Amino acid sequence: MSQALLEGISMGLLLSAMIGPVFFTLIQSSLEKGFRYAAMVALGIQTSDALYVLLTFFGIKFLAEATYFESILGYVGGAILIGFGISYLVKRQATKPDAKVEEVRRAKKRSAFLKGFSINGINPFVLLFWISIASLVHLKSDFDKTAIWSYYLGILLTVFVIDLIKAYIAKKLAHFVTPKFMFWLNKAVGVAMIGFGIRLIWFAIGNV
Repeated sequence: MSQALLEGISMGLLLSAMIGPVFFTLIQSSLEKGFRYAAMVALGIQTSDALYVLLTFFGIKFLAEATYFESILGYVGGAILIGFGISYLVKRQATKPDAKVEEVRRAKKRSAFLKGFSINGINPFVLLFWISIASLVHLKSDFDKTAIWSYYLGILLTVFVIDLIKAYIAKKLAHFVTPKFMFWLNKAVGVAMIGFGIRLIWFAIGNV
């Protein structure tokens, strides 16, 4: 297994640990309408992420010819990741799905696929996350085209598989996903995200 794929899987595991609207939606969908429905929700989430991958990767690649762009990219991408980390560290405890999530959940005419796609797509932090990932990928000079897409594939497949697992064991998982558990999980994810952000900024400094 390539190093790029392994790195992608590790990032996918980190992304899967984040607690947010998507997590609650998967659990609720599985509990209320079954695994197959929740699996379609997960597929919608996956499709939304894939579109963000294409948008951010090629958008950043288009700007890559600009002077000092790589360094600026590193600083901005690192700052975004650190911001993610801080937001998770200061979060007091997990809350119930917000109004937007509830609105999507109650919309009778929307399919499960559109439900997952919408909930993931309306979150601006998802776009910011993929911008930071595109920044990291662009700064990895040792990544060729195969390594780049192996990295992205590792992230997307890992997230999708874990989302399916979450949906499958939702009834058992619901007994363990307490506010206290999510509180400490958010702290761990926050520290990890800050670490990734510092690493990205370090790469940017090295390119100066």
